[in-house]
Amino acid sequence: MSLVSTEWLERNISKVKIIDSSWHMPNILRNGYEEYKREHIKNAIFFDIDKFSNKKSDLPHMLPDKKDWEEIVSNLGISNEDRIIVYDNSDVFSACRCWYTFIFFGHKPNLISVLDGGFQKWKKENRKFTSEKTNIKKNIYVANKLDKLVKNKDEIEDNILKKKFKVVDARSKNRFLGLEKELRPGLRSGSIKNSHSLPFNEIINKDDKTFLEKKIIKEKFAKLGIIEENNVVFSCGSGITATVLSLAYSLINDKYLPAIYDGSWAEYGMINR
Repeated sequence: MSLVSTEWLERNISKVKIIDSSWHMPNILRNGYEEYKREHIKNAIFFDIDKFSNKKSDLPHMLPDKKDWEEIVSNLGISNEDRIIVYDNSDVFSACRCWYTFIFFGHKPNLISVLDGGFQKWKKENRKFTSEKTNIKKNIYVANKLDKLVKNKDEIEDNILKKKFKVVDARSKNRFLGLEKELRPGLRSGSIKNSHSLPFNEIINKDDKTFLEKKIIKEKFAKLGIIEENNVVFSCGSGITATVLSLAYSLINDKYLPAIYDGSWAEYGMINR
């Protein structure tokens, strides 16, 4: 159950740990943490995607190492057996990134879900929210890193010839085709050879930010020649929106565990690399 509805969360709110992972694109003048302090779902814990990333990497918000992750999650008061619901106040992508990160570090997939429609839908339905500070009691979390769920640049380049897995790019069609300039400096335009394009916003309803029906999602992947395959890796600009597609694909393939190219175009598109 990768997704839960606002109705489900309201009924089960006392039985779960709630994470607000709101994060906005660099060109959007919004601050997820400041928004969280003003309003959030009761008992929600803030998850800072930038702060909780690998500080040793020169690439944006890369996965942290195992030891750091254990400390991060323990300090959030979360245990391995907690049922977690993640939401955001953006376009679902930062909630999906948080969801993916927990699964990568071994949290059971049936114990973590994304709130379909996020905080925007929650508010539109006049459900309760607060500005009260959430009390956190430190816990002990033990990670079990699943390395098969992340690809590096060497594996991506090796795959161009060997074709062990399919790569799907979540960026806009124009960025994929090289018709639009990249926002980050030092990046060329274009895409990974032999990769497929499926912009992440094409599987999200524009009106309420919920995911499209499974039937429609399945049709979109089928157009790419992807039907019930497990060897699918998602990429994007910097490893964030790729996780939206990985969650969407998990909705139509129960056997699939989300796999992404963490460096994505921020690494692969570097002019001087």
